[in-house]
Amino acid sequence: MLMKVTGAKYINAHKIEFTFNDGVKGVVDLYESFKGPVFEPLKDVENFKKFHLNRWTIEWENGADLAPEFLYDLAMKQNTRSTKLA
Repeated sequence: MLMKVTGAKYINAHKIEFTFNDGVKGVVDLYESFKGPVFEPLKDVENFKKFHLNRWTIEWENGADLAPEFLYDLAMKQNTRSTKLA
């Protein structure tokens, strides 16, 4: 199955609740994932909050994005409460 983010909701700080196309849902803290110059502006929460959903994943105004498979893995690792929706 090709992984896809189907929903993304800002929670707080650098946390987003993701929903994936297989029904898994989980909250991910992305702050530690921001490495490299394209992600520097996203360390500021006001810039971080300005993401949008594209066809596969989330993306920010400066063109930064994260692979849906990477986000899925983080959701599974960071959340003991990640759930698969019925």
